[in-house]
Amino acid sequence: MEVLLIDPLVPEALQWLQERHEVTFRPELGDDPIELRKATYKTRAIVLPPHVIVSQEFLDFSPKLELVARMQISSDNTDLDACAKRNVRVVQARSATVRSNAEYLLYGLLMLYRRGMVSALLGRKISQVRMGRELCGSTVGLLGLAPVAHTLAPMLKGLGVRLVGYDPAVHHAAPIWDKLGVEPVSLHELLGRSDAVSLQVVYASRFKGWLNERVLNHCKPGQLWVGVSRSSLFEPEALALALTDGRIDACLLDGASPTFAAEGTPLYGIPNLHLTPRLGSHTREAKLRASWYVAHRIHETLSPMTAQAEAKVSDFSVLDSLEYSTDQEDDPQALTASQWGALSMRR
Repeated sequence: MEVLLIDPLVPEALQWLQERHEVTFRPELGDDPIELRKATYKTRAIVLPPHVIVSQEFLDFSPKLELVARMQISSDNTDLDACAKRNVRVVQARSATVRSNAEYLLYGLLMLYRRGMVSALLGRKISQVRMGRELCGSTVGLLGLAPVAHTLAPMLKGLGVRLVGYDPAVHHAAPIWDKLGVEPVSLHELLGRSDAVSLQVVYASRFKGWLNERVLNHCKPGQLWVGVSRSSLFEPEALALALTDGRIDACLLDGASPTFAAEGTPLYGIPNLHLTPRLGSHTREAKLRASWYVAHRIHETLSPMTAQAEAKVSDFSVLDSLEYSTDQEDDPQALTASQWGALSMRR
């Protein structure tokens, strides 16, 4: 078969791809490694969910494979070196979840600032409801300048938030700080000045346990944290201590490792640690963006000459650059959800 979908595309993108290639949808194979090996033996392109690992062994059973696609971003479920040696293209819809993750972080900040809202919705009297705070006038630290920070920063600026930022890979004199309206500071200064911290650091193995006791010791008392980065950035013992001694009042993390706060770990049962299962990217719009991006990458890989000869279509690949235009006509994320179908065929 040409294309094997284990992770589904939205109907519009699926129909577009089916008009050009033989496409088979077999979601059950994601939990059946033996049958998956059989199915991939003659497959040229495959779309996989996050839990399916692409290893050297996987590639050995896929001699015709030319492309591995993911709807989500992850750095630990694909052997990139093995794929490169086999000339297997690895596609991830990197930009599809930028806006949805930014909105998740904004929602998380608003929720933690106004935790009394949850109590009120549960029917508690106002005397029992915790006093909230306003984002306007507070200081939020952007820890990491991953693409999601580029979208989150103007959202927060529009609410009257003072922004400070630090990224270990971005020089303090880089023009991006001024462009985003963020004051570059040291890591210790960011933690000491911020009422809340938004964590979106691009993960690398050297950052494992980076947020340790020595670093978290600089937190402003009562600080709030939200994050969409890998949970392994934290040293669990240090985070547990900070959550219980008053340095961090509450922490909301999306997509943490299943073992991060499991029973028997230092973080197990800590009530002011809130974990969500990758909800930041779980929106209809993000799914649409990812589906169209993956569909176009499959087509251009399997039929490069045909794809080149076809009329140019909008496939959101412009968003894979941090310097994409902010003009609404050129920004697919600025369009409403009802426009996605028509946009896929726009010249």
